Amino acid sequence: MSKLQKGLFELEPDPAAWEVAAGEDCLVAQVVFNRPLDTVYHYLVPEGLRNFIAPGQRVRVPFGRGDTSTLGYCVGLQANPTPGKRLKSISEVCDREPLLSQSMLDLTQWISERYLSSWGQVLEGVVPAGVKKQAGTREIVFYKPVADIDLSKLKLPLKQMAVLELLLAHNKPMSVESIRAKVDCGVSPIDSLRKKKLILAERQRTYTGDQELEEIVIQNDLKLNAEQQAALDEIVKTLQNQQHETILLRGVTGSGKTEVYIQAIREVVSYGRQAIVLVPEISLTPQTIRRFRARFPSVAVLHSHLSDSDRYWHWQRIAKGEVQVIVGARSAIFAPTPHLGLIVIDEEHESTFKQHSTPRYHAREVARERARREHIPLLLGTATPTLESLLRTQTGDDVLIELHERVEQRPLPPVSIVDIRDDPLIQQKHSIGRALGNSIKTALAEGGQVILFLNLRGFSPVLWCGKCRGVKCPDCDITLTWHRDKELLLCHSCEYSMPSPKVCPSCGQPGLKFLGAGTQRLEAEVKSKFPEAVTVRMDSDSMRKPGSHDEALTAFREGKVNILLGTQMIAKGLDFPNVTLVGVIDADTLLHQPDLRSAERTFQLIAQVAGRTGRGTKGGRVLVQTMSPDEPVIQLAAKHDYVGFAKREMLSRKAALAPPYSSMARVIFRGLNEEIVKTEIRRIANILKQTIKDKDLQIRLLGPAPAPITRLRKFYRYHFQMTSSKVETLHLLWKDLAHEFKLDKDVELTIDVDPVDLR
Repeated sequence: MSKLQKGLFELEPDPAAWEVAAGEDCLVAQVVFNRPLDTVYHYLVPEGLRNFIAPGQRVRVPFGRGDTSTLGYCVGLQANPTPGKRLKSISEVCDREPLLSQSMLDLTQWISERYLSSWGQVLEGVVPAGVKKQAGTREIVFYKPVADIDLSKLKLPLKQMAVLELLLAHNKPMSVESIRAKVDCGVSPIDSLRKKKLILAERQRTYTGDQELEEIVIQNDLKLNAEQQAALDEIVKTLQNQQHETILLRGVTGSGKTEVYIQAIREVVSYGRQAIVLVPEISLTPQTIRRFRARFPSVAVLHSHLSDSDRYWHWQRIAKGEVQVIVGARSAIFAPTPHLGLIVIDEEHESTFKQHSTPRYHAREVARERARREHIPLLLGTATPTLESLLRTQTGDDVLIELHERVEQRPLPPVSIVDIRDDPLIQQKHSIGRALGNSIKTALAEGGQVILFLNLRGFSPVLWCGKCRGVKCPDCDITLTWHRDKELLLCHSCEYSMPSPKVCPSCGQPGLKFLGAGTQRLEAEVKSKFPEAVTVRMDSDSMRKPGSHDEALTAFREGKVNILLGTQMIAKGLDFPNVTLVGVIDADTLLHQPDLRSAERTFQLIAQVAGRTGRGTKGGRVLVQTMSPDEPVIQLAAKHDYVGFAKREMLSRKAALAPPYSSMARVIFRGLNEEIVKTEIRRIANILKQTIKDKDLQIRLLGPAPAPITRLRKFYRYHFQMTSSKVETLHLLWKDLAHEFKLDKDVELTIDVDPVDLR
């Protein structure tokens, strides 16, 4: 815990006598702060602010020993304070209208309790910055006529009379620019009417950006096959019953899950209600938006690549009920929909639905809770469900609907496992082996398109020193990756960079070698071997420019690109009928990582990337290059056998009492001094172990130990894990003891409930 954190947990001194709440006619605001504090503070609302304050607004208040002016969130109001309680007063109400409704305030409180984060931190993370500062707007003066004007009794110049007649006919306030344009006058007639008190001025905050609602040609719904129709009927039945139900739609890749979503949303919209659709990747958003905009007149988008003004513009339209469908990444689950009728999460298995900074919520679980509170269905779609979601269907908590066939009964593509251990090209440091190279040549010759998947960025992931092994970032326990386009070695965690050294920075030994291949190196090899083909690379390095995802995918869809290669952003959700070959360059990338979910992620990635081919009349095939051809995970993925994989993996997890058969909380300590971090984590772990033993709690504590990436951004990191059959047991233990830990000022602590990444 830092010095700042420690100070925040100390009790404030008693307020001065003038701060004592006197009398019974008092209004008290409950206020929380964007700090690691569980306390809800109480402040008096001055008489002059009573008509302007409501829960969900930000307020400025004196806080702490020095009465520092601090921004907080009003989360409730009460009529009277506790008798004799001394309270400070609110200084300012910062928002004209609440940023969040009462139902969303209640949901954020649940998030704070579920993920052991402070309520103020959740609120700060939920409301976008552009909304808080009303980006892209400015205050404009509008004019309206005073009440009960009788024009027949007025003698006014022609222009003044024309202005007054316009305002009376318009029935709502008009801006100066609008009045001048309609009447063809200057500001003088308007100013004269104001001085005569015939019109009144009022200020309104107006959007000044360049967003426009585009003209859309609405397309008809597609005809569903028998499986799709049965799935839709089941979903519509739940909608008509106006009840909450979580439905897991497990459909093989290419089975038409998106069309089922669309027609279910069609039903929701027919009731005058709204739908939220979450997608895992920015790269999927343009294609998904295009599909929905072709079916619905009003679609909004919310994701991190939007400008603040665009986000605020969409947010306002959603809150007014002007939007039928909201599409976005995980934060779109907080869209301020007044008439929500359905939530859809596409590719529900994706780890990107988990937030990796405070508040560390999982969008799927937040969606489940929001849907439960609003009595609406939650629809989860995927070809490869998480084991957590699958188990809920097996226990009867959720409903499972399956689509076993692709649309038009197209077969799943055959998957060939290619053992590259003895491939001469691979031994010569090529990324593309003989079999894959020949298949690419054939696919291109037959007019097909190719997707190549490699989940490593850069040119070479390792600069090898024979003595020190990989050259690491000086601030992280991560090898530096060579980016040839920038001529720099980069750390993919902290963005540290340096030119390629001639000798090892640690031991001074010469003869350094670049090992391994990333997407940049693969791109260079593809262009060298297939110079006639147009190749595009999609990864987080090449897709930094706004709109670059959509531009690349549109070019590929239109056949202007022959080979698309990249990381996991090309592995799921994309529908290109002319793709006849998919190549997985290295299936072992994720398999051997020290992570509980490494096998699950490997299966999901292979299954998802394999699903990008065989969607058209030409059919398709998949080649999976691997150094571990006998691994059961790879064998099962090649057979498209999700059920077999899930059964095998569930048995392994159950034997280990690991998620989904238990709830987990990971506690990470970090600091600049490794010895202090180790001392503190051992002390806290011992306190927890003793309490678990004394109270006979059904909790297992594993650790403490160094984190897999022990040093990150100069900080040393140690962690331990706690598991229990019920997450509530972990909550109770933590809440009972956390306030007693009193960490060293140079050590920070983070708790991650239900982590999906253990690095």
